[in-house]
Amino acid sequence: NLEVEGRDLEGVYYAMEYLTQQNRVNSGHKVNPSERITAQGKRVIILGGGDTGSDCLGTAHRQGAEIVHQLELLPEPPNERSDGDMWPNWPMTLRTSSSHEEGGVRDYNILTKKFSGEEGKLGKLHGVRLEWGPPDNTGRPSMVEVKGSEFEIDVDLVLLAMGFLHPEQTGMIADLKVDLDGRGNVKTDDNKMTNIPGVFAAGDMSRGQSLVVWAIAEGREAARGVDEFLMGVTSLPRSASTY
Repeated sequence: NLEVEGRDLEGVYYAMEYLTQQNRVNSGHKVNPSERITAQGKRVIILGGGDTGSDCLGTAHRQGAEIVHQLELLPEPPNERSDGDMWPNWPMTLRTSSSHEEGGVRDYNILTKKFSGEEGKLGKLHGVRLEWGPPDNTGRPSMVEVKGSEFEIDVDLVLLAMGFLHPEQTGMIADLKVDLDGRGNVKTDDNKMTNIPGVFAAGDMSRGQSLVVWAIAEGREAARGVDEFLMGVTSLPRSASTY
């Protein structure tokens, strides 16, 4: 979620609400007009530069959006893979999908500060440009707002496609008092057990946003850890991801 002022205005939606509804429409399902999320004739802003944001961009074009901006918090990636960004890491390069080829405005180093509007309806996005400084205590580059770079964009529809940051830290995680790592994910040992004996975590819960293949591998590793915890020994093989 994006916890800023104006998040609850009519016109701000999660990307998955938007995309799944359009999939249902494409399959012939009827949607109550009062619940329809459409970009037709609207000024659209997509927050997030990944694949989900690209899907939103293409869908908005096909629905007949007036104009679409896609804003990204991070810097614009390079066109070519750097020497330090080697396989098997995912290449950190600028990707242009067929959706981008259809149009739209892409912008980078943008932090959304708030939304505003009248009578409960979205009307503007308020943002500021960023510079990236030395790593902070989490090891990530520090985020610095550029003084005097504040701006506003008129908008009718905002789609939140920022991706998964870390698991919700309320509810069960808070109640159990499990340890978290520097990125806000659940911290585990090599057997995928948390600091609470008998409580295990895997996939996005402990790794952060990643691929389903990692979730499958870590799920198997967690199953091995559970077996060993309950039985004292295990005959289950370790996941190849740990070799």
